[in-house]
Amino acid sequence: MTAIGKGLRRRGRLMMQAVSPPRGNLSAIPTPRSAGVPHDSDASYTAPPTPRLVESPVFVLSSVRSGSTLLRMLLNSHSRVRAPHEMHLRTLHVRLSREFTAAAMKELQLDRDELEHMLWDRVLHLELTRSGKDVIVDKTPANTLIWARLHRCWPNARHIVLLRHPGAVIASLTSRRTDPDHEAIRAEVLGYCEKLEEARHHLDAHVVRYEELTAEPERVTRGICGYLGVPWEPGMLDYGDKDHGVLRPQLGDWSSTIRSGRIQPGRTADASTELPPRLKELAQAWGYPPVA
Repeated sequence: MTAIGKGLRRRGRLMMQAVSPPRGNLSAIPTPRSAGVPHDSDASYTAPPTPRLVESPVFVLSSVRSGSTLLRMLLNSHSRVRAPHEMHLRTLHVRLSREFTAAAMKELQLDRDELEHMLWDRVLHLELTRSGKDVIVDKTPANTLIWARLHRCWPNARHIVLLRHPGAVIASLTSRRTDPDHEAIRAEVLGYCEKLEEARHHLDAHVVRYEELTAEPERVTRGICGYLGVPWEPGMLDYGDKDHGVLRPQLGDWSSTIRSGRIQPGRTADASTELPPRLKELAQAWGYPPVA
């Protein structure tokens, strides 16, 4: 097979994975290590936090299909803000492969969680340093599922809670799936929304609605800049003129809409979209009127 053929085959596989339902559940707890693999022999030990290279990163917390790629491109267009593709920190783990490894780390006042926090922090610092900017934003939607751990890792982090009507999220997610499992999609969206509601109540976050971002982008981005402590720049709205890196499955939205380089009206919730009672409650709590 030629190199071009291999590349096309790999891209096709990535696209299928991106539009397929997630495997397993949405638990924010890392997958247990395989049986027989040595790990921390003193699970009761909790290491104190170490100093951070990036003390106040910014995390966009959102459900999938809520416009987080658009928001990250608007922010990345700012001269002082670096908002790269989805970094998936929660899937980046440290393995202590021997029992004595854990003992050695404990003597250094480290455990596996804190080692992972140090690794995450180093990744953000490296990306920020390379960019030459001074504010870094990670917009990976799955960060919403581990917001509490991110807050433990970075107590001084800043958070942007990006909301979208759950009915519109379900409709958007359904349109992206081949042979969609409607019950599974509703459960997936509910899982994200429950975590968003937790974060909204427990964090001092700046709340943004996707519908307002697309309808009034200048007003909304001005508010975000105020929260981040950077001056608003009109060039943020012309995100298509900037280089935002590769657009590909599993790193964010790669659709023709986002590739257009223009802010386009957001699709509203469809009246025919069935919402579980709890999602209706959350939509109302977030200020959305009932879908007629």
